[in-house]
Amino acid sequence: MPVEPAEFPPPVKPAEEFITGITDPEEERIEVGVAIVGGGPAGLACANKLMQLLEDEPELTEKLGEVPVAVIEKGKTPGAHLLSGANMRPSAMQELFPDLDPSDWPVYQEVTKDAVYLLTKRLAMPLKPMPPNFRNHGNYVTSVSKLGRFLAEKAEEAGVYILSETAADKLLVEDRIVRGVRSGDKGRGKDGEELSNFEPGSDVVAKATVLAEGTLGHLTYSALDYFDLHGPDPQRWELGVKEVWEVEKPLDRVIHTMGWPLRKRPKYNEFGGSFIYPMGEDKVCIGMVIGLDNTDATISCHDLLQELKTHPFVKRLLEGGKRVGWGAKTIPSGGYWSMPKRLSTPGAVFCGDGAGMVNIPTLKGVHYAMHSGMYAAEAIIDALKQDSVNFEAYERKVKDSLIEKELWQSRNMRQPFSKGFFIGGALASAMTITKGAFPGGHWKNEDDADIPVEIGKAADSYPKADNKYIFDKLNSVFLSGNATRDDAPNHIRIQERVPREVAQTWVSMCPAQVYEIPEEQLESGAETVDVHVTPSNCVQCGAITAKGGRLTLPEGGDGPLYQEV
Repeated sequence: MPVEPAEFPPPVKPAEEFITGITDPEEERIEVGVAIVGGGPAGLACANKLMQLLEDEPELTEKLGEVPVAVIEKGKTPGAHLLSGANMRPSAMQELFPDLDPSDWPVYQEVTKDAVYLLTKRLAMPLKPMPPNFRNHGNYVTSVSKLGRFLAEKAEEAGVYILSETAADKLLVEDRIVRGVRSGDKGRGKDGEELSNFEPGSDVVAKATVLAEGTLGHLTYSALDYFDLHGPDPQRWELGVKEVWEVEKPLDRVIHTMGWPLRKRPKYNEFGGSFIYPMGEDKVCIGMVIGLDNTDATISCHDLLQELKTHPFVKRLLEGGKRVGWGAKTIPSGGYWSMPKRLSTPGAVFCGDGAGMVNIPTLKGVHYAMHSGMYAAEAIIDALKQDSVNFEAYERKVKDSLIEKELWQSRNMRQPFSKGFFIGGALASAMTITKGAFPGGHWKNEDDADIPVEIGKAADSYPKADNKYIFDKLNSVFLSGNATRDDAPNHIRIQERVPREVAQTWVSMCPAQVYEIPEEQLESGAETVDVHVTPSNCVQCGAITAKGGRLTLPEGGDGPLYQEV
């Protein structure tokens, strides 16, 4: 019997738990000018742009104090939690660093060839002419993790203070104005008790706060709840799982695939595809992306990627190679209708993926994130010069930019795929050709957790792991560099006794084997089951928040340590 995960909401009240006032006495607070939450493309582009603008504003720089700009990053280093495809459009890098030659960017190569294939179980049929939304000529293949480290180095050289291994746990709000963030405690045990190395969190008080947390931002979504800023439609997400391989033969083009191993019938609601990108002469990355609005509780993005690798076309590309990297992350895919109804609130702005700035039909978001961070920097400087906490100019800059224009053109292109692969593809093609004009209107997005799920047969075809070419989830988590303490408090909120369909959805969906149903309950066919959680496996992909649970922040520094993915 189909069940909606949304019927079993997590035990969490974000607006109450994660919004607070300033509590530290004045002498114990950390005072900064601008606090940026998130060391990804949006946050670090904002930090770099702020420092560039402050070079011409000595009075404002002095007013912002000893630390004019601080970036609060929960990973061990900037880039540790960043993962994406990624084919990057060069516009933001060119604007942010106009004197820097592309040969000095953190990229592998410029895209000169690309191809799209429709896969069946045995065949790979090239699509000619290639769908225009997949064209990548002139873009650059990069690792977003590598990009994050590069942008962080540039920011530190310019004088930005980067607080890594620091979780921004709560948003500081007084008189409906955002005043900064509170960092999370460190050194608590499994039951929340203080260990011998306990360090309490601190209030980081700022004149402006930039929430650039990436997909499913912890404070971003708490703020959207608290200030009632959610857009007209709920956000929806894709989940991507990616591997990096050292290969014997270089790949000379960017490849995207659609079709197999996903099923085409509308009842399965399986939207997605794969990508294979060259990373210099000796590496390629291969990834699978699926929508989280699917209906089969046994579907697993990680295992679909393993199944994809059994295809003869893919096997030839990876032949003789060795897997050297793995990671997983959600991608906001609601597009225009799911963006917040406002991108600022007094004292704060929302940037990048956290604000839904991703164009799923073109598979692009990195340059949007960077542009949004730069627009935020410009608006914040102009406002702070007037002692104002009104950053509405940022919203106007976004609306006048390519972000608004391109997301508007693709506003309805994801939604038709609920009608199945062929009808969805035909409608999306019409929208692509007409830049969203036909068929027009407002096609509604549904919340992923509102889609009923049932026990299906997707898992029947998954290949058995040999951990040489086909890998299981635990082996993959190890490769992510994840080093979360086994005795850390559980940062995942779910109802722990739910219908089997909901539990199985979480078990299958999670790429890191965080959730488990007791064996005896599976064997007995119990309709309601317990869900056991192993939070130390979590790579913070965020999928559980999209599908009926809630990921909160673990201790700063926990989670993956991505290098090149």
